[in-house]
Amino acid sequence: MKHRFALNRTAMALLPAALVLLAAPPAVGSSGTEIQDQLPEMGTAAQAALSVEDEYRIGRMVMRDLRSSGMVLDDPEITEYLQSLGLRLSSLAHEGTTDRQFNFFMVRQPTINAFALPGGFIGVHSGLVLETSDESELAGVLAHEVAHVTQRHIARGIEAQARTNLMSTAAMIAAIVIGAAAGGGSNTTMGAISAAQGLAAQAQINNTRDNEYEADRVGIGVLASAGFDPNAMPAFFETMFRRTQLGPDQVPELLRTHPVTSNRVAESKSRALQYPPRTVTDSLSYSMMKERARVLTTPPGKDPRSYYPNVKANEADASTAQVYGYALAQMTAGDPQPAIATFSRLLAAHPENLALYTALGQAKFIAGDVPGALATLEKAMALSPRNIPVTIRYGEILMQASRPKRAHEVLLDLFNNVAPTQEQIRLTAMAANAAGDVADAYSYMAEYHAMGGDLPLAINQLELALSVPNISDVQRSRFVARLKEFREALPKERKRLFQSSSGDESGSKG
Repeated sequence: MKHRFALNRTAMALLPAALVLLAAPPAVGSSGTEIQDQLPEMGTAAQAALSVEDEYRIGRMVMRDLRSSGMVLDDPEITEYLQSLGLRLSSLAHEGTTDRQFNFFMVRQPTINAFALPGGFIGVHSGLVLETSDESELAGVLAHEVAHVTQRHIARGIEAQARTNLMSTAAMIAAIVIGAAAGGGSNTTMGAISAAQGLAAQAQINNTRDNEYEADRVGIGVLASAGFDPNAMPAFFETMFRRTQLGPDQVPELLRTHPVTSNRVAESKSRALQYPPRTVTDSLSYSMMKERARVLTTPPGKDPRSYYPNVKANEADASTAQVYGYALAQMTAGDPQPAIATFSRLLAAHPENLALYTALGQAKFIAGDVPGALATLEKAMALSPRNIPVTIRYGEILMQASRPKRAHEVLLDLFNNVAPTQEQIRLTAMAANAAGDVADAYSYMAEYHAMGGDLPLAINQLELALSVPNISDVQRSRFVARLKEFREALPKERKRLFQSSSGDESGSKG
C-alpha cells in the first residue's frame, strides 16, 4: 500500500502539468484573434523545419525514383505543354522574395490524381488530364498544386508534426498518470492512450484540411490572374465529389489525397464568385496534348485506333485534336503512311504548330523516309530555334540515321542555352558517346546524376571523364572545376542527410 500511495502522489504531482499541455488555450493576439488563424509567415517555423534548398533536394531524389520506376511519361511534347501552362500559373503565385524553380511532368497512370513534391516538382496523372473537360479545369488543378508549394505546406507539415508529437506525448503521459492515480487497470490505461493517439491523428487531419482550403484560396486567385475561368477549380472538384456517392470503389484517388467535403466545395465556389466571370477558349495545344496522352498511355494489348471510331468513319466532322489523335494512333500502331497524309493536311491548316511538325517528322522516319523526316524537322528548327521537343526529335532521328556527330552538336547547343531536363541530358550523353566523344559523354552523365541527387555517382563519372586519353586542356579544366564543385558539395550533402535522419529519429521517439 505504501508503494502504491507513493505512485499516486507522483501521478497527482504530474497531472496538473500534463493537463495544462493538453488543455492550454490558443494563443491570442492583441486584437483578440487567435494566432493559429492568422496566415503563416513564410520562412519562419517552416523554414527552420525544412529549407527551400532541402525541399528541392528531396524532390529531386523522389523524381529520380519515379523516373527509374517508369512512372514518368518522358514525352517532350507533353512535358513542354505542361511546363508552359504550369509556368504561366506559377509566375503569378506570389511567395515573398523566395525564388523557386517549378517542374511540371506527367505520370503514366490512369488514375485521377495530381500531387506536389518538395522543391516545386508537380506531377499530374494522365488519367486526370483525360478527365478534365476544358483547359481551365486542368489549370485549376495545377494552380492548386502550385499553391501547396508556394505556401510551403510540406515544410509547415513537418513543423506541425513536431507540435503534434509533443501533444501526443503529453496526452499519453496524462493517460498513464490518470490511470495510475485512479487505480485503473491496464485496459483503462490503454484505452486512454488510444484516445490520446486519436487526438494527435485528428490534429494531422485538421492540418491537412487547412492546407487544402488554403491551396484552394490561393489557387483560385492564381487561376483568375492567369486568364482562366476561376469557377473551373470548384467545378472540377464538385464533379469528383459526386463520385463519392457511387461507393468507396468509385472514389477517385484525387479525393483520397485531397479530401473534398461539401463545405469545401461551397467555399471554393464562393471564392470564385469574387472574380469576374470569364469565357475561356481552350488552346489547341491543350486539346492535342490530351489526345496525345490518351494514345501514349494506351494499355498493352489495346489498339489505340479504337479510341477514334468516329474519326475513322467521318474525319470531316471531327475536331483537329481528334484527327491528330487518330493519326498518332495510326503511327503508334505501325501504320505511318495514312498518318503522314493526315499530319500534312493538319500542318497546312496550322503551319506554325510545332507538335504537328514533330509528329510528321516521326511518321516519315517510321515509314523509312529519313531525308523527308530530317527536312521536316529542320524546317521546324528554322521556325523555332532551340525549341525543346523539336530539337530532341531532330537529335533522335539524326542518331538513328547514323549521324551522331550532328546530333551531338544540336543537342549540345540546346544543353548550353536552355535549362535541360534529366532525359534531355541523358540523350545528349548518348549522342556524344555514339559520336566518339567519350569524355564529354561521361561529363554529361555526371550532370544527369547530379540533377538526380546522386553526387557520388556524378563524381565517379567526372573521374572517368578525366581518365579518358587525349582530352583537351579546355575539357580538363572544365571537368576539374566541376569535380571540385561536386566534391565540396558532397560533405554538406551528407551532413544534411545525417541531420535530417537524426531529426526524424528524435522526432519519432518524442
